[in-house]
Formats: sequence, structure tokens, C-alpha cells
Amino acid sequence: MKKIIRLLAAGMLFATAASSLASVVIDGTRVVYPAQRKDVDVRLHNNGQLPVVVQSWMDTGDSHQSPESIKTPFVLMPPIVRLDNGRSQVLRLVYTGEPLPDDKESVFWLNVLEIPPKAKPDADTNALQFAFRTRIKVFFRPEKLPGKADDAMQQLAWKLVPAGSGYALQASNPSAFHVSLVGVKLQADGQSLDAGDGMVGPGASLSLPVSELRHVPAQLSVHYVAIDDYGAQREFDRRL
Repeated sequence: MKKIIRLLAAGMLFATAASSLASVVIDGTRVVYPAQRKDVDVRLHNNGQLPVVVQSWMDTGDSHQSPESIKTPFVLMPPIVRLDNGRSQVLRLVYTGEPLPDDKESVFWLNVLEIPPKAKPDADTNALQFAFRTRIKVFFRPEKLPGKADDAMQQLAWKLVPAGSGYALQASNPSAFHVSLVGVKLQADGQSLDAGDGMVGPGASLSLPVSELRHVPAQLSVHYVAIDDYGAQREFDRRL
């Protein structure tokens, strides 16, 4: 007898990790929601060979929380929809008006779960079915914030700080915008040491351990890549 195992890979496959496997893709790698807008559209595409069911929801940062238990100041329409192969679907994201800080951005996450159709019964084979989840950031941006989001990327202040038995790169963000970092590297003694990635919130700091650094050389610099509103990568270099 055929056994069909359906695994919801919600906690296993995210964004770029799942993009090469998932059929449903989101148009864009992030969403910026201006506070003055009534709603924002997010377009989905089914690039696969089969129709799928798509479930979408918002979360506040905990990727393991079940959709039923999450409360956010947003409504997604439609939350569940069938998406035929080769077709597109627009999700309408609506801010409900619940109070959010008006002096800085707030960040939420949009989840898109792709559930494949059930396999047809076959007595001689086993089937393993996966459901892929893509998760991207949604930045709620109040009106009249000081400065610009593009400028925030180059306003980061960097320094090397002790961390346990080693060192970490600390990025401080004086702006009212979030800064998403990828590929942060410390340049030291002719070496390029990986410090990972992360997101620095408005008025916050982020520490990135540099596990390979054992002493502090005289000349240090940091090379980092930040992601702008359109998903483009911007490269920067700073001396420490």
C-alpha cells in the first residue's frame, strides 16, 4: 500500500533556502508599508507544473509560532487560496490601525506556505510530500521619519568589542530605519574574516562574533553588504 507523508517544512525551509525548490515565489524580497497607505499589494507567482494551495499569514518575529496564535496589526486577503500553475495571485495587506511607534520603523514577517496537491493513490509506491514556506520582512514605515532609508545603511557605526574569549563586530544604528546586513567581513592582517549577517533595528546595536580573530591588529576595517528597499545589495567599507 502506498504511504503518503506530508511534511510541512515551515520551520525548515525559508526564503532563499527554499527558493530553488518551491514553486510559488514572491515578487520581491521585502515589503515596505508606508503608514499613509490603506493597503499594499504583494504578488505571488506559481512557476511550478502543478496547482497548489497557498496559505499566507503575518508574524512578529517568532518563526515557530502557529498562525492561529499570532496577533499582528495586519490583515492578509486572501489568507488561503488555490494557485494554478503558471498563474499569479495578489495578496492584499491591510494595516488595521492599531498603534505602532511613529518615530521609527516596525518590522513584521510575511509567511507564504505552499501546500502541494495530494498524490494520486498508487499501491506500489511510497510518496514524500513537502510544503515549502517562504518568509520575508515587512517594514511598516511611519510618515516624516528623519533621514532616508538609503542613508541609514552608511550611517552605521562599527567597533570591535570583546566577546567571551574572542571578539565581535558591533554595529550601531542611529537612524529610524532597519538595516539588513549580509556578508559582513572584518579585514585584519591581510585576512578577510567572516562575521555573518543580521539586522540592526532603529537606535539599536548588533554584535556579530568574529570567531577566527585571536588578537587585535593595528589596522582594521569592515566590509559589509546592506539590502535596500528594492532588494538590491549595497557594499560599504569602513575603517575601525
